Amino acid sequence: MNIPNHIGIIMDGNGRWATERGKKRSEGHKAGGKTLEKLALHAKNLGVKILSVYAFSTDNFKRSDEEVSFLMDLLIQYFNGKLNRVCEEGIKIVFSGRKEPLRKDVLEAMENIVERTKDNKECILNICLNYGGQEEIVDASLKIADDINNGIIKKEELTRENFMKYLYQDLPPIDLLIRTGKEHRLSNFMLYQSFYAEIYFVDTYFPDFLETELDKSIEYFSNRDRRFGSVKTN
Repeated sequence: MNIPNHIGIIMDGNGRWATERGKKRSEGHKAGGKTLEKLALHAKNLGVKILSVYAFSTDNFKRSDEEVSFLMDLLIQYFNGKLNRVCEEGIKIVFSGRKEPLRKDVLEAMENIVERTKDNKECILNICLNYGGQEEIVDASLKIADDINNGIIKKEELTRENFMKYLYQDLPPIDLLIRTGKEHRLSNFMLYQSFYAEIYFVDTYFPDFLETELDKSIEYFSNRDRRFGSVKTN
């Protein structure tokens, strides 16, 4: 089986998973956190080198204060302890997104887990938190403008490859992009990095997207003919 180097997951459906079971939406987010831990370990064991996940978008701040506060508290719990096994298994954790307006205790928990895992080399878990793909491109463009003005780079030297270095994390492109939860859209997730990604939409809500479901998505990827704009020749 052809294992993708970089997988991105839009982790959708936590709230609906809970609502359809007569539970609070918060229970769906808890279940989603447990699923993420299992998937990170499974991806690492399969040989996936980078797993990028959409944890919280810039637009998610439009949700109720109660739900946003719960999500922030849940993230702190995971960063400060519940992801211990992921850390111990050699997975390096990094973050993509804007710091503002994240709470100070959230930022401190993020810094803590980044420091704890900075020397891990088995796999990278890129958590997209307070993230938007368009915002990332805008922020990268502002950095490039500063570097051009300061003589660090000439505008004619800018390519689509070295543009990647100005993104929140300098990571290779996404090979397989998965969206759970029945929706068929990208929702502003890693737009620049997904330029030739194979896209896999699945109806399964994220809490139920367990190891066997990830295997199915990789099997789908393995059967794709990736030509990157070229024409297949016999």
